[in-house]
Amino acid sequence: MIRILSILFLISMLYACPFESNLPLEKGPVEAVDTSLTGFWYGIVKDGSDFFGIEALEISRQSDSLYSIIRYGKSVKGDMIMPDTAYLTGFSSKAGEQNFMNVAGKSTEPGPGKTIYYLAAFNRHHDTLQVRAVTETFTTRKFFKKPEELKQLVVDMSQKKNIYDELFTLSYRKIVKPASFLP
Repeated sequence: MIRILSILFLISMLYACPFESNLPLEKGPVEAVDTSLTGFWYGIVKDGSDFFGIEALEISRQSDSLYSIIRYGKSVKGDMIMPDTAYLTGFSSKAGEQNFMNVAGKSTEPGPGKTIYYLAAFNRHHDTLQVRAVTETFTTRKFFKKPEELKQLVVDMSQKKNIYDELFTLSYRKIVKPASFLP
């Protein structure tokens, strides 16, 4: 029974992915770095299990308007769950009244590495940060000519339906960085 549940979970993981775009919501950073977002954020496990293990974010200031983001987590490789650390950059912007992080990463497609963007809504309340990644199925479009097109689509679609992927929705608690994460 556990094996069947594990296989079903892995299948859902393969089909549930965050939205990738060729453009962010803005042409470039428009907001200054919010220092309340910087620090070490430890993932709060939703269901009490530790199926994936630790999920953590280390957010620091890269420039006046760019964040450096290190994501410590796990990824699915075939039938195994492996440690996965991602080094990303991001900048914040708004779409409607919602704060978003435009996270830049490198495409995993063969050929020269191109930049892709992930969009995640975020809300911070005291020492808790909730991050909700926009789901891959929110639109079939992957390429946009202007950031304004993507931004308007996000605003329009979020008024009609939930555009966030529950699997990639996580809350984090700000803590002092544990010694095991130190170099």
